Amino acid sequence: MRIKIAKILILLVIILNLIVFYFVWLLVGRHKERNEDVSIKKFRNTEWNDVQANITVILRGFESFENDIPNTVRSIASTYPNISILIVTDMPPYPPLFFNSSMSLFQNVRLVNLQPGLNNSFEARTPLFQLSTEFVLFMPDSTRIHTKKTIEKMLRIITSERSNLVAVAATYKASKPVTCLNCHINLREWIIQFEESSGDVCDFVRGKHATLMRTEMLRKLTDPFMLPFPDAFYIQAATHRIKTHILRDLPFGSGKELYGNPHSAWKASQLSKERAAAMYHALGLKKVMLENGDTEWHGCRRDTARCFGTVVDDTPQYLWEGKWTPPCCLAGLRRTARHVFHLLDQAQTRYWLEGGSLLGAMRMGDILPWDYDVDVGIYSEDIGRCSWLVRAKTRPAVDEQGFVWEKASEGDFFRVHLSQVNRLHVDIFPFEVRNGTMTKGTWLHTHKQDMEFPQHFLKPLSTIEFVGRTVSAPNNIHDFLELKFGKGAIENPVYPNPSKMAIFGLKVAPEKN
Repeated sequence: MRIKIAKILILLVIILNLIVFYFVWLLVGRHKERNEDVSIKKFRNTEWNDVQANITVILRGFESFENDIPNTVRSIASTYPNISILIVTDMPPYPPLFFNSSMSLFQNVRLVNLQPGLNNSFEARTPLFQLSTEFVLFMPDSTRIHTKKTIEKMLRIITSERSNLVAVAATYKASKPVTCLNCHINLREWIIQFEESSGDVCDFVRGKHATLMRTEMLRKLTDPFMLPFPDAFYIQAATHRIKTHILRDLPFGSGKELYGNPHSAWKASQLSKERAAAMYHALGLKKVMLENGDTEWHGCRRDTARCFGTVVDDTPQYLWEGKWTPPCCLAGLRRTARHVFHLLDQAQTRYWLEGGSLLGAMRMGDILPWDYDVDVGIYSEDIGRCSWLVRAKTRPAVDEQGFVWEKASEGDFFRVHLSQVNRLHVDIFPFEVRNGTMTKGTWLHTHKQDMEFPQHFLKPLSTIEFVGRTVSAPNNIHDFLELKFGKGAIENPVYPNPSKMAIFGLKVAPEKN
């Protein structure tokens, strides 16, 4: 009997212990949950404060005639009351921006007017002087912030990157898809080429988005606030190998739809085209190859002046800047040269490529990428065969295609211009035979290759491919070019005048003694 009572007591003690353990477990679990909730709230508050303390929001690239800036600012300031906001404009907005709400909501909003003026100091009109935060967030017009998570995640991404040369772009709901592009920039040849990226890290983002970056990035660029923004930013950033990471899973919201009526849409479109043209001009890019295969030209045309002025000492200005002939100018030269060859062939005027043009034909079948004209030699006795050369003897003549034929002012030779406005040209030098030697009346002392040569190089004439067609050339071209430029001229891939190009550190052929 005593044994049974002892067993029952032991069982009761075990049950009581289990009950005690259960309630202790419940209490510990609830305390842990409360601690976790407090930790999460502290973490979120820290992120929220980090955003306000470390980020300045910049609004750039909106239209004064129609915008949603006041409501965009209200959305940002309501979510982050202590965040700094800069509104950057080229001139004071007109009509003015009205913020019909409590002024306390907009106490951290500043307008930076970039326009110089006697009452606008350099410091006041320079946004970089207004920035004291580590990061800047460029946001487009008509933005709504529906959750704090987007900016907080952008900040986490950019701070976790080892490289400082990274930006983060966040997309928008109900907007056209954002495209991630890479761009290849060849400043020497004035070309930029876009191509679609295979991932979400790239050089250039097209479509509505906000971009977070380190403030120090802006100081590396030539004009970080250039319009159109952010296109101008991405092109400048690409030259510094700055990459942008696209965040797609937490999009921002959009406000009211802008440019709903046809006139506003047309006006915005025209301004966008004008700004793009001004941007490419300022950045020295004249040929834009788009990702869809189209090409845009932002250089000279037949109805505008050429891209460079009068050439002094056989050295165009762009060579001193370390660049080659703009692609639009090369296109104009090719067009003029093909026209000249066609008419000379039609008139049965004997001609041949001369100087640097023959060198370019031998090396690459085209104009040398730094050359600024095309040189052609003809027999002086054949001038009468070409009616346009005959007319040009007395006064400039414009042919049916709009090309201008004239006698050059520098000496006894002819010049054919692309148009009356654009003076890209082909020089035609008349040679005569004297005792088996080809000579002429005018010698250009800045052209080392301008010299007499044996007539046997023209008996018979040969042919070579140049600017997309077959043209006449001296026979034994290799020896002819070595006579003109010196040994190794054909193989040497760079400009044959070392005194002019050494400044750029380019490898050049030695001058002829």
